[in-house]
Amino acid sequence: QVQFVESGGGLVQPGGSLRLSCAVSGFTFSLFAMRWYRQAPGKERELVAAIGSAGGSSTNYADSVKGRFTISRDNAKNTAYLQMNSLKPEDTAVYYCNAVRIGALREYDYWGQGTQVTVSS
Repeated sequence: QVQFVESGGGLVQPGGSLRLSCAVSGFTFSLFAMRWYRQAPGKERELVAAIGSAGGSSTNYADSVKGRFTISRDNAKNTAYLQMNSLKPEDTAVYYCNAVRIGALREYDYWGQGTQVTVSS
């Protein structure tokens, strides 16, 4: 079955860094685009970063994180990452890993359980 293991969240001071990991199993990781979303209390879930399938050469970022966050993937380890630098209090949220693929007959859309990131002094 599909499984996600998200890790790397925690409490960090403003200006600090965290690296989130999303290890998956139960599907062919290299065929899926990977995305990181976040949801702060009282706010809608927003797309933070995305990376294409296979070679992962295509990446996209929300304007609010451009230049600070970097998404990457290691297909040999079935793992996606989100490197977060220069963190700000407004980055505080639960971060979710998402795997998506549009197949011939259906769309595949899998979600991790989320990991809390808190930026505070």
